[in-house]
Parts: sequence; C-alpha cells; structure tokens
Amino acid sequence: MPVFNSRSFRDHEQVVFCSDRVTGLKAIIAVHSTALGPATGGTRFWDYGAIYKSVPVDVAESRAEEDAVYDVLRLSRGMSYKNAMAGLRLGGGKSVIIGAPKTLGTDDLMRAFGRNVNRLGGNYYAAEDVGTSPAMLAAASEATEYVCGLEGGEFGTGDPSPHTALGVFVGIKAAVRHRLNKTDLKGIRVAIQGLGHVGQYLARHLLDAGADLIVTDIVEDNINAVKAMGDVTVVKPEGIHAVDCDVFAPCALGGGLNRKTIPEIKATVIAGAANNQLEREGVEDEDLRRRGALYAPDYVINAGGIISVESEVYKERLDEDARRAKVLRIGDTLSRIFEASDRQERPTGIIANEMAEDIIRSAGEAKLAATPAAAE
Repeated sequence: MPVFNSRSFRDHEQVVFCSDRVTGLKAIIAVHSTALGPATGGTRFWDYGAIYKSVPVDVAESRAEEDAVYDVLRLSRGMSYKNAMAGLRLGGGKSVIIGAPKTLGTDDLMRAFGRNVNRLGGNYYAAEDVGTSPAMLAAASEATEYVCGLEGGEFGTGDPSPHTALGVFVGIKAAVRHRLNKTDLKGIRVAIQGLGHVGQYLARHLLDAGADLIVTDIVEDNINAVKAMGDVTVVKPEGIHAVDCDVFAPCALGGGLNRKTIPEIKATVIAGAANNQLEREGVEDEDLRRRGALYAPDYVINAGGIISVESEVYKERLDEDARRAKVLRIGDTLSRIFEASDRQERPTGIIANEMAEDIIRSAGEAKLAATPAAAE
C-alpha cells in the first residue's frame, strides 16, 4: 500500500493508521500541514470495499485500503488549501474510517476513534464529514477534546452544513455574475447532484433566489425533502451531470468531473459543495476551461463549514453575524480567482492551488523563523 509514493502524497507531516480489535475500528488520520495552526478537517466514514464485492476478499481489502489512503491524503491536502484560502488559523488534516457507518458506526467505535485522535495531542481536530454526524462526533469527544462541530457546550458551533451551503450559494452567485453577467439567479437553471444536509440547504437558498432546480440523489427521502420545498425537476443520478442547465452543482462524493463526464456537461458554471470534484487535478480543470465552463475550485467554495468551526478550535465565542460575514467573503475570493484565471488564461484550480501554497509557505517560513532553534 503506497503512502510516500502515492500520487496524492504532497509532503504530508504525519499519517497515522489506527485500529481497535474490539470495535472493528480501521481508520487513517492524515495531517498535511500545521503551518497555519492545528490541522483541522472532517472524519469520513465510508465503505471503500463496497465496489469490490465481486473480487476475492483479500484483493478487495487491499484495494479498499489503497483507496482510503488516496482519499485521506488528497482530502487532507485539500483542507490545508481550503483553510489557507479562507484566511483561517487552521492547518489541514483529514481522517477516514473504513467500513459501513450504518453497521459499524457505534458509540464504542467512535470513542475508540477519539482515543486515537487524542494521541496526536492537538495536532489534529476532527469534524463532521460524509458518513458521520454531530452525534457520532459527540461520542468521539468523550475520549478527546480535539473534536469540533459539536452541538451544545460553551463553544459548540453545531452542524456546519448550513454555513457550507451558504458559502456555495454565494459562490454560485459570484460565478454566474462573472461568466453569465447576471447579478441575480432568477431563472438560472441549477442541477444539484446530491441532496444530503448541504444539498438541501443549498436547494432552499436557490429556490428562494428564484432559480430553477434539477435535482438527484440515491436516497428517496432526500429527494422528497427537496420536493416539499417547491417545484423541482428530478432526474436519475447517472444523468444529472448531462442535463441542460446553467450551473452544475456537485454536492455528493468526489471524482465526478472526469474524462467520461466532462464531454457530456452542458453547464457553463461548475460550482458545488463536493470535495475533490476533479478526478485528476489540472487535467479536468483545463478541459473545462477549454470548453468554456467556469469551475469554482471546490475547496474554496465549500469552506463555509470549516469557517464556522474555527472559533470552536480556539475556544472563542463568535456571534452568528461575524461567522456569516466570513462565509460571505467566499464570493470575493472566488471572484479574484476567476479574474486571475482570465488574465493568465490558466485553470482556476491551478490559480487557487498556487495562492494557497504561497500562503502556507509564508506561514511555515514565519513559524520556523520564530522557533528558538532558528533564533540560535
């Protein structure tokens, strides 16, 4: 199982493999960078072996572990970039728990996960992600203080999904203004792929703004929840990327922008909440640019959730107006990226990566210069 040679490894500071025989915990924690502050990022609980049911068990387990390593390395680096571009005092980290959350996600397992987080001594703070919930993170917090996004408590910020959705909404408005020269979303056709917590909150914002929605999800209850909000068109999951629309908003798992789907995309704007939307960094971004589609880098547009929990990591009180103001700045950040991309005729994702890397590099150099060893 490659780590240092993985195509998603980029000078990560620490990668920790965790297991607990009693609860069945198998997890990986990746700390990409602590230059800007403690590494902070969600805990993804996912059955990486589900797609390998037709192969021998030992082969399936090996492939699942390789996929989990790739996922956690890429996601943690994305968190470093996300936190840097959002102007936060947080580094980048991520964790994955391997398995099906509905069968394995017990309180005992989450407490075992919390004990492993605690061993990192504050280098990594765990938050909610796909497959986990505030309740699951609350169980983990019984074994460690290094958990954020909790409900209740003196500094608890609760479910970050509403803030993530708000950031994606203002990001869509910025992209529509830049590419379609339209200052509002009335009549704009938006296709939302994935109607989990974030997707549902985003749908509410878009409907209130007068957008026309085309939606899909693999969970019928999620679709029904959005249908109850207003008039929406429902399509099958496999066809959502190819519908005739102005904006395609991927809000499910990553890798959806690839060599197969991009030629079929009709949208002029790609702006959604999913992490790692590009299957191959730089390649699909350039493909979209050449096709005239404007891509909003995922880790910039979906930063609202992590913005909402920064104060929790630092045990600070932050009122809702101040938190909201930080999230609304996502639109301005994206506008700067779009303008730079136009000037340089280069992909928006590459522009954003370079901006983030400069921020992280400068912070790392300043941190090193401030250490006693450097002073000597």
